[in-house]
Amino acid sequence: MREPSAQQSTSDEPFLGPDEPAPVEVVNEGGTSRYVLVCEHASNRLPRRVGDLGLTAAELERHIAWDLGAAQLARALGERLDAPLFMTNYSRLVIDCNRPRHSPTSIVEVSESTDIPGNVGLPEGERAARWRALFEPFRDAVTQHLDRRQAEGRPTAVIGVHSFTPVFLGIARRWQCAVLSLGAREFAQGLIERLREEVPEVGDNEPYQPTLDGDHTVPYFGDARGLPAVLFEIRQDLLADSAGIAEWSERLARVLG
Repeated sequence: MREPSAQQSTSDEPFLGPDEPAPVEVVNEGGTSRYVLVCEHASNRLPRRVGDLGLTAAELERHIAWDLGAAQLARALGERLDAPLFMTNYSRLVIDCNRPRHSPTSIVEVSESTDIPGNVGLPEGERAARWRALFEPFRDAVTQHLDRRQAEGRPTAVIGVHSFTPVFLGIARRWQCAVLSLGAREFAQGLIERLREEVPEVGDNEPYQPTLDGDHTVPYFGDARGLPAVLFEIRQDLLADSAGIAEWSERLARVLG
């Protein structure tokens, strides 16, 4: 186990330096689409304050740090739909913006059998600092946008854009893509049926099952507001190049209609 290269701080100094990127990137907020896209695992960037979390550069390129291909897919899909897009600018290893604060996977100490030394035994002050600096700005940006749309009476559906590994802990995954949902089952089923007309293996809440306590985007941005909300999950090997990104962004845009 490597030791983290930077000492965690619980001081009142800003969590992010003035030269570091903002916690959230907003693209095309004035887009005309009914769909609002969110990409919570878009980046593997780490703030200077946390150092390298005790991980190697190779480990930070893995799925444990981000959803490979998801940011590129979300951008391409947003362009095709003329949809607003909200993306995180920092790795989910610092704090996961698709987990409620009380979730044990909000700040993981182990991910896919890999220890995250820089997250072990964090003081509550440091956990709170990550929440305030990274999670809250992302949540608030999406919330304020949805508030304005609903106040204006604009039709709205929330779409999370994710990717998943072809193999997880030694087990191959047969699905090419999946649609994850909680309350918006009818909306999700319609998307699944259209996807199955084009690709043979579409997961319905597989390989992941969202939960009220373990997820944030679908229950908070969608179900709690009475808005249809789903997560698209695309297998990462299908997003490995620009041709794959173009193919899947075109397909998802077509399925969303």
